[in-house]
Amino acid sequence: MSAPLNDWLARLERQHPIAIDMGLERVAIVAERLGLTQGPIAKQVVTVAGTNGKGSTVAMLERLARAHGSTTASYTSPHLLRYNERLCFDGVAADDATLVNGFERVDAARLAGDPVSLTYFEAGTLAALVAIADVRPQLAILEVGLGGRLDAVNVIDSDIAVITTIAHDHADFLGTDLEIIGSEKAGILRQGRPVVLGSRQLPASVSQRIETLGAVAHWLGRDFDHAIGEGGDWRWQGQSAEGARYHLDSLPDPGLPLDNAAVALQVLRLCGVMPQPAESRQAMATVGLAGRLQWVGNWCFDVAHNPHAAHYVAARLAQRSAPRRRIGLLGVLKDKDAEALIEALAPVVDAWLPVGLEGPRGRSGEELAESIARRGGETLSVASSPAAAVDWLAPRLAPDEEVLVCGSFLTVAGALEALKAGAGDEGPGATKEVKVL
Repeated sequence: MSAPLNDWLARLERQHPIAIDMGLERVAIVAERLGLTQGPIAKQVVTVAGTNGKGSTVAMLERLARAHGSTTASYTSPHLLRYNERLCFDGVAADDATLVNGFERVDAARLAGDPVSLTYFEAGTLAALVAIADVRPQLAILEVGLGGRLDAVNVIDSDIAVITTIAHDHADFLGTDLEIIGSEKAGILRQGRPVVLGSRQLPASVSQRIETLGAVAHWLGRDFDHAIGEGGDWRWQGQSAEGARYHLDSLPDPGLPLDNAAVALQVLRLCGVMPQPAESRQAMATVGLAGRLQWVGNWCFDVAHNPHAAHYVAARLAQRSAPRRRIGLLGVLKDKDAEALIEALAPVVDAWLPVGLEGPRGRSGEELAESIARRGGETLSVASSPAAAVDWLAPRLAPDEEVLVCGSFLTVAGALEALKAGAGDEGPGATKEVKVL
């Protein structure tokens, strides 16, 4: 009898001595044993790397492809509420049985011969690839977890590579030199194959990699672009692989960055699909991505955890009618630049509710409150966790106030679960610490 999914996930967290152990040597050995490198896992594979915008690009490309009749698989990370979110077929999260089957086959392969130790992410990636290969959809979209060159998804050769943005993040693993970061992310490129570049400014190292490989580059602002129209709609201009120009008008705002929406349409065209007006409008009107400017009543949830993403969130909120007060429920891991996040969000946040995050990378709410004070912000209280913060804030929130929940996937997940579970009722908050200032 197969072990439950949660048992597998707990086991995977324990089986490798290092949580993040970058490199393709171990993954490549197991992938070969699984037959993943012996043939395509899908008719076409798109790999998406970048500092910000990967998730929204994947979501819009997947939705566009389905709207045009293609079967799809997508693999993303991290998940927000359930591990199953990481692997989707035709927009539906994989069931437990599919994931467990993948984990069992990966485990058997890593032990077939000299045992190979895999990290949680590596085992999960291989299990997802096995499941995708079983289905062989028309389009598989793989999101890079960290970096690019040494990320586990890079064991698969993509037909089209995408680089969204390049900014500072994950400094412990990628460093702070943008040229080096660019080179790492450009490691997903393949000889002579297309790459879609979703930023108007990228480090020179990306161009150097393109030239070295003879990759065919499609640049935002040069080969494809978007423009805002009247009434809040927008226009896309792009081109085919042969250079023929196309455009779509009167596209609805997807609620996600238009740079990434333009990338998704350009990738779709390079996949050989002609974006149709009705289907493209339907996709843009119905696409959604949990934790990205996701509204639940007057609560806004966004997983922005670096300055680049925070500036985008602030710009989008600034376009809304200002509430009487907006409260920033903020939880930030210790290896992130909290003060830069606070500075980016300060123009649209009137008061703060800092929260603690657990784990080896966790940062206390008290420490975050000190950062807020240094930036001149007002702190209402300090909570021991996102759930505790929701418990305290929900019954006190006025109808003409808003809450922005951000800073980490952990912050958004904890607060979203608490809010949806009815946090703020008597009882749950009684066991969680909130210090009112």
